Amino acid sequence: MTILCVRFQLPPMYEAALPGLLGLLEEFTPVVEALPPDGALADLRGAERYFGRGAVELASVIRVRALALYGVDCAIGAGPGPMLARVALRDARPGVTCAVPEEPDAVAEFLADRPVSALPGVGAATARTLCEYGLDTLGRVAAAPLSTLQRLIGARAGRELREKAAGVDRGRVVPNAVSRSLAAERPFEMDELDPGRHRRALLGAAEELGARLRAVEKVCRTLTLTVRYADRSSTTRSRTLAEPTAHSAALTKAAYGMYEALGLQRARVRSIALRAEGLAPADQASHQLTFDPVDEKVRRIEEVADRARAKFGPRAVMPGTLAA
Repeated sequence: MTILCVRFQLPPMYEAALPGLLGLLEEFTPVVEALPPDGALADLRGAERYFGRGAVELASVIRVRALALYGVDCAIGAGPGPMLARVALRDARPGVTCAVPEEPDAVAEFLADRPVSALPGVGAATARTLCEYGLDTLGRVAAAPLSTLQRLIGARAGRELREKAAGVDRGRVVPNAVSRSLAAERPFEMDELDPGRHRRALLGAAEELGARLRAVEKVCRTLTLTVRYADRSSTTRSRTLAEPTAHSAALTKAAYGMYEALGLQRARVRSIALRAEGLAPADQASHQLTFDPVDEKVRRIEEVADRARAKFGPRAVMPGTLAA
């Protein structure tokens, strides 16, 4: 095992600790890929030779240091590749590292009985399509004819899915920086059923992201919504914006659109998080001008509100819904 997939057990709204935790991983290897809001991939091929220890042993050291330095426990999956490590993470729990064997036959056996949704990148729609044809486990997908999979989900997707189901992991860890994204989370004191409160949380998160983006003179290209439920499961949706923006109204509109598309029916929601990704300098972004005076007025009010918040605090100016 050479790749670790780590998920830190961060309390809500404690994402500020993630850069420090990534720095902890970088003490073992420079090849670390952040998986916001609470995870990372680490390639330990060089570290295993340098420290003379296997990935599972190094995972135990990482867990102890995270607890000692940050008071944060973590779940860790280990495997020969990034995809297998992420699958192993599903079975990991704090204190126990789940490892995928390196032998091809053992890898195929490890994956065989797992649902197709266990593979990273297989969404609900693809899993539903495969299950309708009896391909509900990775073992059955690996045994299915390639032509069948390609007819169901497309030529390229079918080929990649069959390879992954058979344990072929062509992925690699790409070092990046968590600073390329910003996140805002709104946890509820109790599991919340009211859609109105869900939308209020979305509004607050979008307003916070917009203000933070404008403060650092950045715009975002993609917005990601994560809804966590009472049973600890979650749903994540991403949307590429029409143009890179830090405008709170545009972020709120995109967030509302993703939320409505989920079609939640009396879902018990534990927290809602928004993430702005694909950050770029604001002075390099283009903005489509309009003849709508309302849009220009809103943007000017936003500038004034930002100056007031910078002088009197983040709660100096806010939408009336949030003030109530």
